[in-house]
Amino acid sequence: MNPVKALALVAGVILLAFGVLFAGQGLGLIMWPASSPMLAKGEWAVYGTLIGLAGGALLWWSRR
Repeated sequence: MNPVKALALVAGVILLAFGVLFAGQGLGLIMWPASSPMLAKGEWAVYGTLIGLAGGALLWWSRR
């Protein structure tokens, strides 16, 4: 595998995981950690979705 695509694969997985976490916290589905300022804040659901989409795009590109 091309090293650039391998790096994109790793970055895509990380971005997708963080996007899911941020969106879940923003929607109030993931209430961890308790000290997080993102809990039940709608804007973080939007940010998390955008981050997750960027990660998904990187995953898609890296697997082509």
